Amino acid sequence: MLRVKGGSRPPWVGLAAAVWVQIASGNTFTFPLYSHSLKSVLFFNQRQVTLLGVAIDIGENLGLLPGLACNKFPPWLLLLVGSLASFLGYGLLFLAISNTLHSLPYLLLWFALVVAANSSAWLTTAVLVTNMRNFPASRGSVSGVIKGYGGLSAAVFTEIYSIVLHDSSSKFLLFLAVGIPVVCFSMMFLVRPCTPATGDDPAEHYHFLFVQGSSVVLGVYLLATTILGNVIPFSGAVSYVLVAVMILLLMAPLAVPLKMTLFPRKDSKSDSPEQQVGSSEGKDENAEPLLASSSAGALGSFTDQDDSSEVTELLALGEGAVKQKKRRPKRGEDFKFKEAVVKADFWLLFFVFFVGVGTGVTVLNNLAQIGIAQGEEDTTTLLSIFSFCNFVGRLGGGVVSEHFVRTKTIPRTVWLTCTQTIMLVVYLLFAYAINGTLYPAIAFLGVCYGVQVSVMLPTVSELFGLKHFGVLSSFMSLGNPIGAFLFSALLAGNIYDNEAAKQHGIGLLASGVSCVGPNCFKLTFFILSGVCAAGIILSVILTLRIKPVYQMLYAGGSFRLPQTS
Repeated sequence: MLRVKGGSRPPWVGLAAAVWVQIASGNTFTFPLYSHSLKSVLFFNQRQVTLLGVAIDIGENLGLLPGLACNKFPPWLLLLVGSLASFLGYGLLFLAISNTLHSLPYLLLWFALVVAANSSAWLTTAVLVTNMRNFPASRGSVSGVIKGYGGLSAAVFTEIYSIVLHDSSSKFLLFLAVGIPVVCFSMMFLVRPCTPATGDDPAEHYHFLFVQGSSVVLGVYLLATTILGNVIPFSGAVSYVLVAVMILLLMAPLAVPLKMTLFPRKDSKSDSPEQQVGSSEGKDENAEPLLASSSAGALGSFTDQDDSSEVTELLALGEGAVKQKKRRPKRGEDFKFKEAVVKADFWLLFFVFFVGVGTGVTVLNNLAQIGIAQGEEDTTTLLSIFSFCNFVGRLGGGVVSEHFVRTKTIPRTVWLTCTQTIMLVVYLLFAYAINGTLYPAIAFLGVCYGVQVSVMLPTVSELFGLKHFGVLSSFMSLGNPIGAFLFSALLAGNIYDNEAAKQHGIGLLASGVSCVGPNCFKLTFFILSGVCAAGIILSVILTLRIKPVYQMLYAGGSFRLPQTS
């Protein structure tokens, strides 16, 4: 039995702690910071480096086991497993890249990256599932905040890499191996299941606005300091001051529970017996809100019915006198995994998400090589721009979709359609490598990529419920590594190496050779554009299919459970 923390303050403490854990879980975005060292120190070719990027995508999205574990074990245990995975995986990579251990097999390093990246799946599942269930009436906002900070993690790590560690890949890998466990051990007992917030508190909206605003300030600060650091070298003292300010901004979400402690709000009325989101009311500390059916709240409507025959039937059901027929869940109710995978909407959402993140992660994995091919050597600036815009997309996707779903009952998947249309145009810009378009294209792609993630998560919970959200969302996330393997390893890596071999007139397996010019990725981006066109069509079909579901769930301007018969 998972013990529940009562009160209105603990969910916000957990959300503030989740920010730090989510920053740590974004370690998978840092591959471009040390991929060049893997190529130069260990003498890998581009295809081998690309396959290592695929290992990261596979590890990051192998979330079925964490998804199952989050329903059976407390969040701190998931964070412990993630800490151990990062320590072992990045620790081995540090030993290899620092030449402490020589001639390690390529396959061993590949599996080390899978293990290291899998730490992200454990950390993200722990904080995301816990906070989505602690704030069931604000799913879009919670998803946007948590995933937004995850998008900022690359900029945070880039700041540490360039300012504190002075662009040393070996020191950076050691920092990941040690730093991630330290963060998790510090926060693991603050991320905990709490009495769910019903959304009735008028201050809750302003609390979310504060957290979102502080994340925007952090994002702008990170982008500005990274770019300035590349233009004007900072002295040692200034560098550490900049990092200290970054840490203070990361602590900003703690101001919400601190304010609630110093200035407690007097409740004007007791909790209503009818709640919009079905969950525990917090009176029984041994209840299991993380496992409770989100449709259970609908049972409260029976207390208001005067039909004695229905009451009699319910009593008979409880005593076993009448055998109840098992009814399949409807969209908006809680689905088991085996019930969800037979639904067309599940697979439509999976393929739409696969197109968005699969093509986007191909660019991320090859970001350094794309920059070099177009004459841009500074990959830290490219990564910072992508990270900041990825953050904007993740935060904005959650906020914007939440606004329109409440005011206009517009399905969240509309924003997948819009962003994939933009991605199609961006890939064409990459293909033709027009002068002056690299940075804007990276920026637009970062925003669109971020929207895919922050929109998919609440959509899964709204269509298929929160009870098995961990497993269902983890399965959806498999679209990322599958797309990375197909589009990055098999497609982009082979095309790049072939073009590099043509340019240098050497064998295909030559190591450390860079390709220059638009032809390095032109065919790749043409294919990615065609894939996006298919994704747009599928997302339009999905949106039309699920529009009635959103009209039912948000008809009153706030989330309401479907009425069960």
